[in-house]
Amino acid sequence: MKATTSWAEATLSEFDGVRFLHLDSIWVQGAMRIRKPNQLELEYVQRMMAWLLWRDIDALEREAGELHAVQLGLGAAALTRFCLHELRLRTTAVEINPSVIAACRQWFRLPPDGPRLTVLNQDARQWVDDPAHLQTVDALNVDLYDHEAASPVLDDEDFYAACRSVLQDGGLMTVNLFGRRASFARSSLRIAKVFGSDQVWQLTPTKEGNTVLVAGRGVRVPDRETLLARAATIESRYRLPARKWLRLVRPLPMSILQGLQT
Repeated sequence: MKATTSWAEATLSEFDGVRFLHLDSIWVQGAMRIRKPNQLELEYVQRMMAWLLWRDIDALEREAGELHAVQLGLGAAALTRFCLHELRLRTTAVEINPSVIAACRQWFRLPPDGPRLTVLNQDARQWVDDPAHLQTVDALNVDLYDHEAASPVLDDEDFYAACRSVLQDGGLMTVNLFGRRASFARSSLRIAKVFGSDQVWQLTPTKEGNTVLVAGRGVRVPDRETLLARAATIESRYRLPARKWLRLVRPLPMSILQGLQT
């Protein structure tokens, strides 16, 4: 993100039991169901947890205290709350806009920092570029948009290479992109060049056009039977539509992968 001392102010709206975060515009930056604050309300945010399909869920729960989840972009803190409270992972959120952090603490049930939670008012690029963070992350969620939600504010090969560098071997990244825009192919190609085409998958777009990409650092794709069992476990334990994800996930299209040859 570009360095600046002026940030869009966080505001909120509420409708039908859901509280929404905005940044000086009509665009929704995040949401929370007031009576179920740890539930992931928005469909694309749910899909940002699709990395769970590539992990042994029983092992993840046994090792939760040793695993590290990081969110680049706080939004309404939905993923941060979920990783902290539902998965019980050590969780770090990196957000450049102090107004967003204050709003999440006041309106979106973001707890104070503690042994398992760190919220940093910092540029996401600076965080991933820090050598101290090399291979320290098991799950990385990247959702970095400006106040108009027009396009990712960090979207180049150097940034995605830094994202890969902070992942442990077997670590996974999910990225929110707009799949119905021309920028999607460019962003996907940049990620595939860094991670390798066999380590990148996409879910088909939501009705709003959000497409979540999953990228791994040396991950192995389980067989179909294992995936089906794992999806059922994710649904029963975390109330996420993981069996639907299986129907939606696929490799990047050949039209994008052909760009790797140029």
